[in-house]
Amino acid sequence: MTPIISLSHRSLLNRRGTVSLTVLAIALSVMMVLGVERLRHDAKASFANTISGTDLIVGARGGTIQLLLYAVFRIGNATNNVSWKSYRDIAARPGVAWTVPLSLGDSHKGFRVMGTTADYFRHYRYGRKQNLAFTAGAPFKNIFDTVLGADAARYLGYKLGDDIVVAHGLGQVGFLRHDDKPFKVTGILKKTGTPVDRTVHVSLAGIEAIHIDWRSGSRIPGMAVDAEALREGSLQPKAITAFLVGTTTRFGAFHLQRAINEYPREPLLATLPGVALQELWDLMGTAETALRAISVFVVVAGLLGMLTMLLSSLNERRREIAILRSVGARPIHVFGLFSLEAGLISLAGALVGLIFLYLGLIIARPIIDAQYGLLLSIGPPSLRDMVLLGLVVSAGILVGMVPAYRAYRHSLADGMIIRL
Repeated sequence: MTPIISLSHRSLLNRRGTVSLTVLAIALSVMMVLGVERLRHDAKASFANTISGTDLIVGARGGTIQLLLYAVFRIGNATNNVSWKSYRDIAARPGVAWTVPLSLGDSHKGFRVMGTTADYFRHYRYGRKQNLAFTAGAPFKNIFDTVLGADAARYLGYKLGDDIVVAHGLGQVGFLRHDDKPFKVTGILKKTGTPVDRTVHVSLAGIEAIHIDWRSGSRIPGMAVDAEALREGSLQPKAITAFLVGTTTRFGAFHLQRAINEYPREPLLATLPGVALQELWDLMGTAETALRAISVFVVVAGLLGMLTMLLSSLNERRREIAILRSVGARPIHVFGLFSLEAGLISLAGALVGLIFLYLGLIIARPIIDAQYGLLLSIGPPSLRDMVLLGLVVSAGILVGMVPAYRAYRHSLADGMIIRL
């Protein structure tokens, strides 16, 4: 078998130009397949690690996915708010261990601003129930203090003691700015790989303070409340966007969920984070299937390119086949030669595609992390990756059997005929 391997290697080197292009086509298709799988897996892991240790997410009645998106992932807006009175009533119920109120609606240079309390830094968990930690500073204590997520601080270049101005609304460029009431950076959180990294955290009192002289998204004419005067007072919100709940027992979470969903004072919705995430995966299932189908088609296109190359070179190699037959090679040897060449091309394409994947991850990782907050993993190939690579190589060998079978049928006389 060794002479066949050596002969196959020399034959491929002799046609290095077309073989290189074929390997490149297969490599790009393999990179896309593995890249889609890696992105899908890391996106799911990132979403699943965003929140843990929270039993219920509560907001105005609507869709569970919508509630999950705006309360946890800072995507979109709530259809309505939750009154502060209802929040306090639910928070005081038996079986409730802790609650964290959330108020959304403002931004700072494209980063979401979220109003909350100091309990957020004590009770919020991500990943495997990991606590939020600080690289610098501490949680806010005063009404105009702010704590920045890791990405927000790095991208905007802020450090402790810097002043920031919150803008009304969610635009990249805020035209309605609360510039008369700036916040001071008192803390910067460690990287979590979650939407927390891209969030500007302020106190609920701070959210109330900057809107005290605003109505319906604009300043009240002739009314301006001084920021210093507000520092001494105690501001209580009238409504919040949503709140997180931790219960004393898991069974208590289901009981409380039913009570909140049937709450008589206002229409509310309580959902378990895991259930909402599963609904989100089900919703994304069609998109995942489409991405996988596109990846498969790309691989098929690469293998068809290899088939075309081998078939087109078959006529040119008829004399080569005849010479091999004349020196004692059997038809099965010719079949093995072409099949081996297809296997080597497929294997080379798979390995080069794997190298391309890691190079792409190294280049794209900081960009995707900065723009979308998604941390791509760079680790050894998983078992799934190895199975996919094996399937590509196996498919390449099967495709190579088509020209191998045609070469197998060529006779010595057919190869030696001189056509004028």
